[in-house]
Amino acid sequence: MGEPSEDAVTLDLLREARETVRNSPLGVINTPMIPWCQTTLPLNISCNIHIKLENMQRTGSFKIRGVANQFARRSKDGHFVTMSAGNYGKSFAYASKHYGSKGKVVMPETAPISRSILIQSFGVEVERVPTSSLMHVVNRCVQEDNMTFLHSYDDLDLIAGHASLGMEVLEVNPEPDVVVVCCGGGGLLAGVAAAIKLSGCDKTRIYGVEPEGACTMYKSFIEKKPVGMDTKSIASGLAPPFAGRLPYKLCQRYVEAIVLVSDEEIKAAVSALYRSGLVVEPSGCAAFAAIVNNKIPELEGKNIVCILSGGNIGKDELANFPDCQN
Repeated sequence: MGEPSEDAVTLDLLREARETVRNSPLGVINTPMIPWCQTTLPLNISCNIHIKLENMQRTGSFKIRGVANQFARRSKDGHFVTMSAGNYGKSFAYASKHYGSKGKVVMPETAPISRSILIQSFGVEVERVPTSSLMHVVNRCVQEDNMTFLHSYDDLDLIAGHASLGMEVLEVNPEPDVVVVCCGGGGLLAGVAAAIKLSGCDKTRIYGVEPEGACTMYKSFIEKKPVGMDTKSIASGLAPPFAGRLPYKLCQRYVEAIVLVSDEEIKAAVSALYRSGLVVEPSGCAAFAAIVNNKIPELEGKNIVCILSGGNIGKDELANFPDCQN
């Protein structure tokens, strides 16, 4: 069986995944979407923005959506391996514990130790390796230990699960002009973009946001194929070593452009959100950073959705942000 093409992502597939996610025993939440004007957040553009609070999702990030759909479609007594800097690993571990399946997360050495400890607390094994060795170790687990690889962003079931977030956005805001989503490997961006475009919102402009030091999708758009790079960013969740193949194809089809934000802009965004009472990790606030730093064109007077994709930031990490002390 070949790898699925972007044509496999149909509205029927996404609607089916939406029901799977909605009814998942993992307790996925239909997260709130609030108007920016009902917060104390700064804004220097005259427009109508809604913020999707996926930082309040079960396990602290959107990743549980894709995981719910992946686990629903696989054998419950499997032995799974994945690679993750934290958020996918946490959702994967949560699901493994619920379903009683065995699991292992291969993590980059750069990921916060607190995240490894958390994942291990669900009874899942963790192996920390250099970022460049992630796939090598995953392949070893598949070949030598007969584990099944669950991909943390380049997987049809995962992307279809993430699309449920796009469907929820449209339930509140049926015709957004602009939707801004963070992008790492591209699974969330691809799922949200496919859900919105296949639902008939032809005029909606969808933007992905990546850190300058981890811009694999941005470079993939330029080179017209999925590429890898030596990634480095404070937003570790947006810094996988390569862009996903299926996410790239879907983003090419449905996404307007990829824009970049600096680590300094991401840091400032974490602090601004924290001061407004929203705990959002660096990877989760890239879309917000792009909007407040005027990286998205023609927002004036528009109806916009900004997705805050995750809130997993420990006290040890918050110490790096001067405005987030107590």
